[in-house]
Order: sequence, then structure tokens, then C-alpha cells
Amino acid sequence: MQLDLMQTWTVGDRIGEGGFGRVYAVTAGARSAVAKLIPKAPGAERELLFLDLPGVRNVVPIIDSGETADHWVLVMPRAEKSLRQLLDEANGPLAPPDSLTILSDVAETLNDLAPRVVHQDLKPENVLQLDGKWCLADFGISRYADAATAPNTQKYAWSLPYAAPERWRGIRASTATDIYSLGVIAYELLAAALPFPGPRVHDFRDQHLHSSPHPLTSVSPALVTLVEECLYKPPEARPSPCQVLTRLRRLRESAPSPGLEALQAANRVEVARRSEDARLESERQSEAAHGKALFDSGLQAFERIRRTLRDAVLEAAPSARLWDQAHVGWSIRLKDASLRFSEAKRVAANSWDSHDHPGFAVVAVAKLSVVAARRRSRYEGRSHSLWYCDAQQAEQYGWFETAFMDHPIRRIHSSMAPFALQPGRRAGEALRSSLASVMVAWPFTLLDSTDLTEFVERWASWLADGAQGRLDHAREMPERPPDGTWRSE
Repeated sequence: MQLDLMQTWTVGDRIGEGGFGRVYAVTAGARSAVAKLIPKAPGAERELLFLDLPGVRNVVPIIDSGETADHWVLVMPRAEKSLRQLLDEANGPLAPPDSLTILSDVAETLNDLAPRVVHQDLKPENVLQLDGKWCLADFGISRYADAATAPNTQKYAWSLPYAAPERWRGIRASTATDIYSLGVIAYELLAAALPFPGPRVHDFRDQHLHSSPHPLTSVSPALVTLVEECLYKPPEARPSPCQVLTRLRRLRESAPSPGLEALQAANRVEVARRSEDARLESERQSEAAHGKALFDSGLQAFERIRRTLRDAVLEAAPSARLWDQAHVGWSIRLKDASLRFSEAKRVAANSWDSHDHPGFAVVAVAKLSVVAARRRSRYEGRSHSLWYCDAQQAEQYGWFETAFMDHPIRRIHSSMAPFALQPGRRAGEALRSSLASVMVAWPFTLLDSTDLTEFVERWASWLADGAQGRLDHAREMPERPPDGTWRSE
């Protein structure tokens, strides 16, 4: 059998099957490739949306295309192997460095596709090794992210072990859906087992919606944390492709500090418990339940941030005294200065007046401060707000550090400067108008719970200044340019 396209291809053995069609070995002279024959059925033409994806790394290219009477045809280079074949050959977990290489290649592709294209069927069978890179193939049920859902999108054509909770609820797929599937693949690489093993359809559905996977072992805490965050039930709580790629690169390029790795490992039991609670919350569909699931997911990252700062300070200053009060927070006192970190509190839906709402959603808040003995200037210290919100990208939640200040025209010399604010009228005015009595004094800064070096160093330095009587008003306010670090409606 021959295929007359731009070139003439001789069809050989059948070697596989994709979401919509069958795959055959083909040759054109001395050139070997594979051809996918896609039956001319409703919805199958969606394959042809992806003949070319300019600027997208690690995608199996289309080298020829056309049609027969009954099929559309796509011709692609023949890959060395699929990720499924690699897993079968390994007969056990892959080494973390090998897993990081594979995951980084796929994350590059998802980052380049986002937010325009959603693959929707990411699984090891569709990840192919080509020219030394792990490339994404089989866009059979992919769609442009902003396309209307059509009746022929093959709604249930996705692979059950890799399907995100929103797929089971019939909710529109997004880039976060692919991140969840990447989390399943990452777990499978590191554990040689699926996080949600099924085996029947209703088992898969129940596990994806309500269950927690067995904790990963023999893997660095930072990588475990990333996999867990990719598997969060609420899609908004999952990291973006850019964040995943950045964290994977960091894990590949540098070893974690022994202190931070030990701290993360010690925190695993508590994280697993909170993660299970958050996942169970996804069973409920009301707005309140969705907010609770987001809050629980955010609380896991928040506890890592608090523990990292607390342990680093106590390790550096063992003579400091710690007070930890349930439902309030902890305080570390060194001489006449205190570092105080509150508990995270969920934000009520009515915290903002309608005209003061900043244009992004705040799920939870906390307060971090350094307070020292008052000097002649009456300066007491500084406090910052930590908001769990989607300040920079819609429905992409994280913990952001920020702070506020009185407008210079008021000539007020507050004893706390800058200072923290809860969501409400004053904070809303600062975020919406440069003419308000209060201004943003610190840029909205996303805290990565797996790399808090700068954050820890800064607060440790301010505590040291307070303990030595050197804590004073900043020479210039705002200390860092805040404009453009949050989004507005």
C-alpha cells in the first residue's frame, strides 16, 4: 500500500494506535517515518489543527500530510521509544535525575503551549524520545484553550489514570488539567506505580476526586512537594507550567541545603494529613467548599514557609526564645526584638466593599512582623502582609508578600512602617488609586516554598537589627518599586 502525499510513502507494519487513528511504519526511499491514519469521523479533523506549532519546543513535528478517500494522514519522524516503553524496560522507579530530565522536557512544551493550547491527553504513551529530547505527541483531543466546546471534542476520550478531577466533573479543561496529568506521570516515574490505580472506571473517578496517593519515598522533599502541588484537586491551586519548569530546573541544577531538606522531610507527615483533607474537600461543589479546598491547599505551602523561617532563625540564634500559641501564631524573641508570624486566616467573602475590590481574589491572609524596643524616633518596627491570592495571574494562586505605607503627603510618621493590612477598605484604596491615603510599600512578591533563601535572609537581618538597636525607618519608601506587581480589573 502506498500513500501519495507531498512524497510517496510505502506503508509497512502497523506499530501502534493513537486517540483517533492507527500508526504505521512508512518509508520514502531511504527515509523511514511513521504515518498516522485518522478516519474521517466527526471530531477527528481536530488532529489537523496541529500541523504546525511555531515556537513550541519538544513537539513531534509533522513532516508530511494529506488525505485518502477514508483517512486524513499525518507523517512524523519515528521516535526512538515512548515513555511507556522506558517505564516497562526500567521495571522499577526511575532515578530522580532521569525523571527530572523527562519532566523538564515535557514542562517546556506545556509552558510554550500555555495558555493557547491544552493537550488534554497527557500520558506516557504520548511522550516520545526524539533526537535526545522527550517530545509531546498525539494532539488527538487537544484544543485551543479559548475555543468553544464543540459537540465532537470526544469529551470522554481521555485516559482514565491521568484525568484531572475537573475532567470527571465535566468542567472545561485548562492548562492546569495538563499540569495534573504531568503530576501523575511524575509520580509514576518516581514510584513505578500510579498514584490512583483504579482499576475500574468508577474507582478511577472516586480516587481522582477524593483520594490521596501513598507518599513518595526515597525522593527529595522539594520534588515530593512539587508533585503533590501538581496533584492538588482545585485546578487554581496547582502551579503554572512556568513555575513547574523553573522549579524543575532548580532541582536539576543545585542540590538543596541539608538544613532545608531536613526541615521539609520532617514536615512530610503534617503535609500529607493536610493534603488529604484538601483533596477530600473537592467532593463538594458549592462555592464555599471550593474556597475551603483552595484554603487547605494554600495552608500546606504556608506551613512550609513558617517552618522554614522559624527553624532557620532558631538555628542561627539558639539563645532566642520561642513562644508558639495555638490559633495565634509564634513569636521568637532575641534581646529586645521579636519576630512574630501569625496563623493563616481564611478571608470572608464580604471583606471588600464592592467599590474597593482590587480585581483579584484573596483566599487567606497572615501577618509577619519585627518589633523592637522603641527608640527616640518612636519607631517600633515593620510588618508585612502575606496574602494567598491570584494577584498576578487570574486563577493562579500563591502566597504573596506585600506591605503598605501612609501616603507621604500626609506626613505621618507611624511607629510601624511599612505595615500589614487585612483585605478591606484601606487596602482596597491603596490597590486601586495612587491618590489614596494609604499606598503599597512593598511589591507583591510570590513566595516559592521550596526556595525561601532571600525571604529568610531578609527577615533574619531585620531581627538582627532589632536585637542590636539598629532597626529604624527605611531610608526610602517604598523600598522596592511596587507598581505593576498586581493585576486590576
